[in-house]
Amino acid sequence: MSNAPRDRRTRTHWGDDDSLTPILHVDMDSFFAQVELLEHPELQGKPLIVGGRGNRGVVTSATYEARALGVRAGMPMAQARALCPNAQIVAGSHHIYGRYSRRVIDVLSQVTPVLEQVSIDEAFLDVSGARKRLGTPVEIGRLVRKRIRDEVGLPASVGIAATKSVAKIASANAKPDGLLLIPEQRTTDFLHGLPVGALWGVGGKTASILDREGVETIGDLARLPMTRLNKLLGAASAYQLHQLAWGIDPRPVSGNRQEKSVGTETTFPRDITRREEIERFILDAAHQCAQRLRAHGYVAWTVAIKVRDASFHTVTRSVTLSAPTDVGRDIADAARMLFDRYTIPSGGIRLCGVRAEGLQLRSRGVAVPLDTNEKILESERAMDRVVERFGKYSIVPASLLVDGRTKDGSSER
Repeated sequence: MSNAPRDRRTRTHWGDDDSLTPILHVDMDSFFAQVELLEHPELQGKPLIVGGRGNRGVVTSATYEARALGVRAGMPMAQARALCPNAQIVAGSHHIYGRYSRRVIDVLSQVTPVLEQVSIDEAFLDVSGARKRLGTPVEIGRLVRKRIRDEVGLPASVGIAATKSVAKIASANAKPDGLLLIPEQRTTDFLHGLPVGALWGVGGKTASILDREGVETIGDLARLPMTRLNKLLGAASAYQLHQLAWGIDPRPVSGNRQEKSVGTETTFPRDITRREEIERFILDAAHQCAQRLRAHGYVAWTVAIKVRDASFHTVTRSVTLSAPTDVGRDIADAARMLFDRYTIPSGGIRLCGVRAEGLQLRSRGVAVPLDTNEKILESERAMDRVVERFGKYSIVPASLLVDGRTKDGSSER
């Protein structure tokens, strides 16, 4: 769910020459929310918000009916409820989203092997080598959108440009469910009228510094003397942003991008003071991490936990394993060992997270200790197949059951 600033000029056509624009940025529209609508068609046409159900949760995605009322990703759920009191709230499932994401990537990989997935719901394509087979970049962009719609059932927006950074901005301005071409010779015309916050690399802190300097648009940034920009942002950031402001971005689409980590974290509806409740969450989160590792063919060398208390003080701890793993039990054991060293403050724990880091592809070979029990991994792979067919909490470790129910309140099956 993109919150990137859009073109205030509301211009939707910058020309038709796509001869020098081989880069496509494909961005799924309100991805989590749209997946939920596919899974629950009875919610079609209604405002829907995905995120933590409690008022202390945050929005991760929302349909355009909710966005029209001001709901945005990252917004506190209490604020989202106030803006859109009639919205349906769903917690969401990363497992289901991952399955749809893989289907989208399968479609894109049939267009070109020069593909760089940058998140669960967006990817870059370099279609230079696909032109003879599939047509011009614009024709390929239309084909991509149609195939994703027909084969996966989801809307996607596509930005087409000469560089990655401009293609990404173009896709944000193509939403919802559109396509926008920025011809190479119109790159700076397009960029320079945009809010400076649309530029890749301009976050909240940088935007505040530039705002105090009177820099409102990308054009203002491009025309700011480098000596002044260096003083404001430092030489490295100044150079990078100045280049991007002029549409200069030599980075190629890289098909070898590897995920650095996978993880899950939760802000609890109330502050937790009982250690056993956090340990139950850690076990569940560890198995979620492991399932995602196995789904993408990775193993992890490092396990980390994140704990935030009621006063918003955050602690992170990590441990490197003796051998990489994609087994939930191993990740849980390491995470619990880290949590054992943490003293729960009197005010309780507000947020907890588990993350698997230092990833490598299992296909590259994995060191296996002599005492490894392969039956554990096989049992968890069998659990994956059950979850794939019947849903997230169709099978869980027995210790996550309380009075015959799972942590989400569903009955034991």
